[in-house]
Amino acid sequence: MKRWLGALVALALVGGATAVHAQERVTLQLKWVTQAQFAGYYAAQARGFYRQAGLDVRINPGGPDIAPPQVIAGNRADVVVEWMPAALASRERGVPLVNIAQPFKRSGLMLTCRAETGIRTPADLRGRTLGVWFSGNEYPFLAWMSRLGYRTDGSPQGVRVLRQGFNVDPLLQRQADCVSTMTYNEYWQVIDGGFRPEQLTVFRYEEQGVSTLEDGLYVLEGRLNDAAFVARMARFVRASMQGWDWARQNPDAAAAIVLDNDASGAQTEAHQRRMMGEIARLLDTSADGRLDPADYERTVQTLLSSGGENPVITRAPTGAWTHRVVDAIR
Repeated sequence: MKRWLGALVALALVGGATAVHAQERVTLQLKWVTQAQFAGYYAAQARGFYRQAGLDVRINPGGPDIAPPQVIAGNRADVVVEWMPAALASRERGVPLVNIAQPFKRSGLMLTCRAETGIRTPADLRGRTLGVWFSGNEYPFLAWMSRLGYRTDGSPQGVRVLRQGFNVDPLLQRQADCVSTMTYNEYWQVIDGGFRPEQLTVFRYEEQGVSTLEDGLYVLEGRLNDAAFVARMARFVRASMQGWDWARQNPDAAAAIVLDNDASGAQTEAHQRRMMGEIARLLDTSADGRLDPADYERTVQTLLSSGGENPVITRAPTGAWTHRVVDAIR
């Protein structure tokens, strides 16, 4: 009897070891710090979607000194979250990023201005001081200014660019007439800073005809030659989209999961709940996160039209996206 029980225990241990061994590691590099902007990935992890897909996913937060293209180029991640303008600019400069899925359909980028400055339309931006994020986030802004015909060198017929930190202090302290904000984050920091909506003029990039794709999933092109890697990414994308769908339907619970993963302790429940509600408006609700080629072309044409003294890209990319991964989802 003891021998029989021992054999069962041995089999159970072997089976358990096999199950653990079957969990394939995937390292995901986020574009920014832990917040509801990435709730779908944290939800996929917390709800067991990655585990059910046979994946052991490590989610690495980003930050002001972390550039996802550099991280993946240094082989410190398998897949990264990045805005398409930054990804295409990196590709042209030698980091062969390829979009494999696009969970976000719409842009949340805005320029938020103090209404007391008299700014009402884009024509009123001439000669003003505008806060702009850099580290790859400046590209949509440069494309918009080029379309408006405004130089960004501070000349009288252009605009003055203030390198904005990842906060809204220049607006709150009246160092800038406008600052860059996201619908789901910094805009609400302005509101929490004491401004009422009627005291602000907001320009959504979506409404200015210069919206570009944000928060896509990118891998290095060479790795797509490995069929096993493509299959692993297909399972990763499928589970991630399950996470996003769950987060969209359970925004408060998703915000709680984000808070559980915030090692900094900097996030608040109220802000993360509000952020998740706004993020849900930007998501692609299709089942597999498949990139719409028309959205890609719109982004490319917006960037190509930037021209000016600081072109984002100088030529139309080739091979910058693929459906091979989503086509492999079963």
